[in-house]
Amino acid sequence: MLNLSHKQLEVWKIGIDLVSNIYKLTADFPASELYGITNQLRRASVSVPSNISEGVARSSHLERKRFYEIARSSLVEIDTQLEIALNLQFCLDEDVQPISKMMNRLFALLSGLIKSVSA
Repeated sequence: MLNLSHKQLEVWKIGIDLVSNIYKLTADFPASELYGITNQLRRASVSVPSNISEGVARSSHLERKRFYEIARSSLVEIDTQLEIALNLQFCLDEDVQPISKMMNRLFALLSGLIKSVSA
């Protein structure tokens, strides 16, 4: 694997942890949802650290900002999908709370990155 600077960033590390937590949470979702909300949650979670790393690799501020915005938008997508999963009783609120904390931290860090490249 490449030894790149984005792997040292807290925001990227939390993003990687988010993916692991989403995969663990969705492992217990109904099998009938494998190609539904399970897949959607997993893809959106993978999008977060992927877009962070791609943003870091970009040379222009405008491109960086765009990838950080996509990562942040994926967090909002995950939030909505978790609400749906809770409403459908695929998981419990206590299972989602640690993920929610991670997402709030990620949202704040990404907002800071977006602001820093916009200045």
